[in-house]
Amino acid sequence: MDVLLDLLDPKWWLGMLGAFATIGVIAIVFAETGLLVGFFLPGDSLLVTAGIFSTAAAAHGFGIAPLSLPALLVFAPIAAIAGAQFGHFLGARFGRKLFDKPDSRLFKREHVDKAEFYFEKFGPAKAVVAARFMPIVRTFMNPVAGVLEMDARRFFVWNALGGVVWVEALLLLGYFLGSKVEGIDKYILPGVFVVILLSIIPIVREVLKSRKAAGLEPKGRHHAPR
Repeated sequence: MDVLLDLLDPKWWLGMLGAFATIGVIAIVFAETGLLVGFFLPGDSLLVTAGIFSTAAAAHGFGIAPLSLPALLVFAPIAAIAGAQFGHFLGARFGRKLFDKPDSRLFKREHVDKAEFYFEKFGPAKAVVAARFMPIVRTFMNPVAGVLEMDARRFFVWNALGGVVWVEALLLLGYFLGSKVEGIDKYILPGVFVVILLSIIPIVREVLKSRKAAGLEPKGRHHAPR
């Protein structure tokens, strides 16, 4: 349980990365969006926290050097776009064989199914952008788009739009909070759970709607025996 809490706590990641925190955040953004095994890495919460600790007051209160906000604003979106594009390439290159593996701690078929559900429900462009704000779905949407043969150039356009909006918005939100709220570092872990909860609400809602719709479907008619 302690290990799980550490993995969910962006402060733990930044403390572990130390002087390389800025580079580490950029690398984690790439891995979380581009590598299937990266779905467990913090995304939204890490970006907000990186923005918070790019302010001198918050960083010094935590005992680390401030992260470089200009570097994050430039290179984190590039990492998010490159990671997603790599995921799309893997999906287009290997097809469904990429997901042809048994469930394990690092892979669940339901993650792929959720990404494919949103892809079909919203359409390719809207799904690629919206998935940026959905943990886990964000990781699997990119290879699913490749598997479902979304054109690479079209994917790049919507991938770039979603990546820039997602990264910049969360970094700047964190920077604003870090510069305005005194002692903000004390509230980061509770905030992480709030972010996770808000992020999974759309997923839970769609799952419940799908189950309800399936329950309302008329069952096959039974023919009376002759």
